[in-house]
Amino acid sequence: QLSFTGAVGGLDPADGPFLIVDVGGGSTEVVLGHWDGVRADVTAARSVNVGCVRITERHLRCDPPTPDEVSAAEQFAARTLQEAFAEVPLDKARTWVGVAGTVTTLSAIAQQLPAYDPERTHLSRLSLEQVRDTAENLLASTHQQRAGNPVIHPGRVDVIAGGALIVKVLAEALHTRAGISELVVSEHDILDGIALGLA
Repeated sequence: QLSFTGAVGGLDPADGPFLIVDVGGGSTEVVLGHWDGVRADVTAARSVNVGCVRITERHLRCDPPTPDEVSAAEQFAARTLQEAFAEVPLDKARTWVGVAGTVTTLSAIAQQLPAYDPERTHLSRLSLEQVRDTAENLLASTHQQRAGNPVIHPGRVDVIAGGALIVKVLAEALHTRAGISELVVSEHDILDGIALGLA
């Protein structure tokens, strides 16, 4: 509830229902709900066991990952995310919002920012094409190439390609099932939700 409120706090209620996705290290959280400008109402939520660390450790072991590894990782992500989609009706969503470090980093990479800048990533929008291209470029890159990108935090260098792959699988599913073709990136999260709740 608080995470959802934080994520949608800066958005136009008319763009709802909103699907909020948080790709973490070990899991991905998918939440559907409404926002009327004051109150958030979560209608469905599910957390599943696929995250950027888990998928990297399980499938993306080579540097860079082989085509077979990428294919296996995509199948694993799609299969696991299907558990969330079984409970959270994607077709009801009108706007897809991504929160947390995986998607904010993807936005910074897609925008080719010279340094990470939350003011540039917050409420930025990535097209399906940008999500695909950024994920594919990261999956084709070496550890050294990723480490040389100033917007990628050192702790994220090894797992950002896995995270990008999960976001790409989500993007394809949302495009197919809800006709959504862009990702709205939010720097806001649970702390902002608490602040909004207290306001």
